[in-house]
Amino acid sequence: MFEIAERATSVENFGAFCAGVDAAPQWFALYTTPRHEKHVSEMLVQRQIETFLPLYRTPRRWKKSRPVDLELPLFPTYVFARVAREARGAVLGMPGVLSIVGSSREPWPLPDLEIEAIRSGLLERKMEPHPYLTVGERVRIKAGVMMGVEGVLVRKKNDFRVVLTLDAIMRSVAVEVDADDVEPACIATEHHIIPLVA
Repeated sequence: MFEIAERATSVENFGAFCAGVDAAPQWFALYTTPRHEKHVSEMLVQRQIETFLPLYRTPRRWKKSRPVDLELPLFPTYVFARVAREARGAVLGMPGVLSIVGSSREPWPLPDLEIEAIRSGLLERKMEPHPYLTVGERVRIKAGVMMGVEGVLVRKKNDFRVVLTLDAIMRSVAVEVDADDVEPACIATEHHIIPLVA
């Protein structure tokens, strides 16, 4: 009888612990209207909600003007906010916020470690947007002696490789590349670009 009572108490404690974890603020990615990231971030700050909008500097030049450095979002249309579960509705009601990234049932919290890594990276290194590449995706090498060659992106430990296939002899070879030296492979048509399916 004592064992059953002890288990019931531990289940209640676990439930209280889970509720406490659920109530603790977590980082979420907010999907915003294009070019409204800074405005959404300012509104979050005004409402005393912890926010993070990673920006990078890039030079731009318009016709008949001097080049200027612009600060643009590192992840266009996304702002990060640290909110508790019960405050998510208030965030969703803000102008410019379209949704919180997640499934149809619930938003997906982001690990604190990822946000801190981006913060640290912005302070210590130059960061800029890069096309999203997934392992298994068809890519093109855009720099170096193999520029223009296409293959499939793979990962071995911490290194990226592009697998090149010679169909005529049914053999493949893997070439080590920097992540910065590959881009998604596309076919350009007269009107638009169509991504290749690997």
